[in-house]
Amino acid sequence: MKFTGTESYVATDDLTIAVNAAVTLERPLLVKGEPGTGKTELAKQVANSLGLRLIEWNIKSTTRAQQGLYEYDAVSRLRDSQLGEEKVHDVSNYIRKGKLWEAFEADEKVVLLIDEIDKADIEFPNDLLQEIDKMEFYVYETGETIKAVNRPIVIITSNNEKELPDAFLRRCFFHYIQFPDMDTLRTIVEVHHPGIKDQLLTTALTQFFEIREQTGLKKKPSTSEVLDWLKLLLAEDMTAEDLKSDGKSALPKLHGALLKNEQDVHLFERLAFMARGQQR
Repeated sequence: MKFTGTESYVATDDLTIAVNAAVTLERPLLVKGEPGTGKTELAKQVANSLGLRLIEWNIKSTTRAQQGLYEYDAVSRLRDSQLGEEKVHDVSNYIRKGKLWEAFEADEKVVLLIDEIDKADIEFPNDLLQEIDKMEFYVYETGETIKAVNRPIVIITSNNEKELPDAFLRRCFFHYIQFPDMDTLRTIVEVHHPGIKDQLLTTALTQFFEIREQTGLKKKPSTSEVLDWLKLLLAEDMTAEDLKSDGKSALPKLHGALLKNEQDVHLFERLAFMARGQQR
């Protein structure tokens, strides 16, 4: 069971090595990187490449670790008992299975994505230590132990918004997705926009990297944003000449796809103003 990338996902050698090492070690793969560098998409492509079902657990700031295991609906049971419902005598009717339970009881091997784990409370990773390590957990209400039938491939993503506990990191195989260089990004673009003219692509990517490297930028545009930008350029039938600056503005054409806050827009407007002043 080896991951080598897919036709729609360009995986670098170090990324494929990381995925296959995690599979071999039967350890969760912790993937970090800038937002928009394909961390979530990686799990989908691993599942697609290996022919496995994907189970997604999207983490929010309010998500608790217990929700990944199961939740006991005591309120519904109390209401049903007041109504004289027969099912109230079986507590299992009020157990809601979480994503980990779903992955553990699957008859086949699956890929479990725990997406953006750093959004949750700092204690969230610690609360999952034993379950991820031993691949089992205890259900107190029913007295049963849920153990993984087939150990799932666990992929955990993080945008680095919070530091993760050392005890949690120790149980993972770690990989940081570096932002792609020009050649890799060209390959990625050609997968998503086959047949794009070389001159347009070269001019667009040159502008894109100049924007990313601009000092003082609050949010650097990501891989997903440059793909959206190029899609717009193609839809507007723009050429490399259309992208060249006329000296009146330092903002790229259709910059709303790349710059996502007013501070960065104002930064480029100031740069254009200063450049005009120097030309006088």
